[in-house]
Amino acid sequence: MNTKHNYCSSLTTYQRYKSHEVKIGSIGIGGDNPIRLQSMTTTNTMDTEATVAQSIRMIEAGCELVRITAPSKREAENLQNIKDELVKRGYNTPLVADIHFTPAAAEVAARIVEKVRVNPGNYADKKKFEEIEYTEDSYTAQLERIAKRFTPLVKICKEEGTAMRIGTNHGSLSDRILSRYGDTPEGMVESALEFLRICKALDYHAVIISMKASNTQVMVQAYRLLINKMQAEGMTYPLHLGVTEAGEGEDGRIKSAVGIGALLEDGIGDTVRVSLTEEPEFEIPVAKSLVDRYLDRLPHEAIEPITENPVNPFEYTKRNSSEVVNIGGKNVPIVMADFCLKKKITPASLFALGYTYSVPTDKWTIGDRACDYIFAGDTIVDFAIPGTLGIIYNHKTWLTNRGERCYPFVDAKTYLTAEELSTKLNIVYVCLSDLKDELLKKLKADTTAVLLIDTLNKHGMAEQRKLFVELMNAKCQSPVIIGRAYGNLKEEELQLQASTDMGALLLDGLGDGVFIAAENCGGDQLIIQTAFGILQATRTRISKTEYISCPSCGRTLFDLQETTAKIRSKTSHLKGLKIGIMGCIVNGPGEMADADYGYVGTGVGKITLYKEKEVVQRNIPAEDAVNALIDLIKTHGDWIEANI
Repeated sequence: MNTKHNYCSSLTTYQRYKSHEVKIGSIGIGGDNPIRLQSMTTTNTMDTEATVAQSIRMIEAGCELVRITAPSKREAENLQNIKDELVKRGYNTPLVADIHFTPAAAEVAARIVEKVRVNPGNYADKKKFEEIEYTEDSYTAQLERIAKRFTPLVKICKEEGTAMRIGTNHGSLSDRILSRYGDTPEGMVESALEFLRICKALDYHAVIISMKASNTQVMVQAYRLLINKMQAEGMTYPLHLGVTEAGEGEDGRIKSAVGIGALLEDGIGDTVRVSLTEEPEFEIPVAKSLVDRYLDRLPHEAIEPITENPVNPFEYTKRNSSEVVNIGGKNVPIVMADFCLKKKITPASLFALGYTYSVPTDKWTIGDRACDYIFAGDTIVDFAIPGTLGIIYNHKTWLTNRGERCYPFVDAKTYLTAEELSTKLNIVYVCLSDLKDELLKKLKADTTAVLLIDTLNKHGMAEQRKLFVELMNAKCQSPVIIGRAYGNLKEEELQLQASTDMGALLLDGLGDGVFIAAENCGGDQLIIQTAFGILQATRTRISKTEYISCPSCGRTLFDLQETTAKIRSKTSHLKGLKIGIMGCIVNGPGEMADADYGYVGTGVGKITLYKEKEVVQRNIPAEDAVNALIDLIKTHGDWIEANI
């Protein structure tokens, strides 16, 4: 395999990334330690009692590291009171101080808590959104300035035995990094490496690294590139995984699973934080569910190694595929619903799939998240279906039910031998073991074939990735629907597992559709919403408004959960729009990264509105701010009235 693109031990055999161990108080991260779970308090750090109480709730939910914001020396000093009270109540869980902008606070905290988190984008730089021209000499001078600012903290940490996280955020890269590397995964990686090199030069190695972004494509590419660059420099630092500003509810869980899960599948990650706009103790079960899948990943059925990988893991490029009806080519990925176990399919059955039928007008209404195909198996659909919907029947049933927009489903053997197939679209069920020369030869000459791939391997994503690689190396451009089967899962488990399994492939540009076959895992609507949520989270098909919402912390200046719900209730019909909702200026214009509009707390009861990264209105009273946001969206021509 091309070493230029190496980022994990194996693309086909599950192996943990080999990092060195970093001790944080009594626990180890990296090395042979289990993947650790952590979260962050949302209370005011100066409110010792509230912070202690919330920390205890987090710890009892399974949190192994508690992070607390320390925006100034005052809060940093109060960490001692919080720590003492926790110890007094019998809790010795390591504490992490979260630092932005204030080296003095970091230096105080490093003498109190077991770990400090610094953001290289704002620890030694102030963000002014300026583009700066650098010569090699002037850039070197900036690195020397950073080293002078950062070295005192490193020396304190080394002296005190305090660990550190160098936490790069996509949205808060410094003007210096943006001017040199652009708004890219490479810029994120170099931002961290500049600080890492200082640590290495000072012989300080108790460092953990993160590459967080709200854009899952950017986040995954940055972690992979970081490992690649660290390998070149002989570094083995443990990795903290997270999708920043993932949001709330279903969206936050799916988005987190897509980004974090894609890396966990390749054995990457030593500690995990799921960032939800909810109470922090609710983050821990989600993180645990993601991580626990890998406790029994080995042994798994062997998958032949990938020796020639046509996929660039550091850039998103969609696999070239032919267009068959509305699948593949330049079409967005399709969603197929599984109705094959239903004894009867009626118009009402389609309501959960995004279609509603009006008897008085005899018309179908099609929602933005209406599925594209139904796999009916042998169950006959005996009514006029919506004009955008296709029906897939088992081959034998299709032979006697060849209605408009009805197509056959065949296995690989039947596909090779059947006398009668559709002249428009044939769905061919294929596993990696089916991909022999005879099948590839026919597929390459067939303009009607779409593959529905499946896997029974415990390491299923890797097996399906291998199948894609085989198709690409054979120059076969048949469209591919990613299929996965699940059974007897709780609704949240289904969301997390499907998002991990399918999202990892979609983030690499692999897949022209998704098919979740889920038995006893929740209703049809949940399953379809999960499928569309995965496509939204991977940014391969946008079907609704996206909210880039921070998870709240002690810096937050308003009730994030209540405000996010209020904004969502008024804007959720604005398909494709990205709205950032940030609790403070730390998570402000930078952290929103690529949001279209921003709603940021800038003082108690005061909100500042942004259009992209530009301030539009400052210090609006909170009670007027949501309406002001709507007016701003209208002013820029992005508002449409909701269909009630």
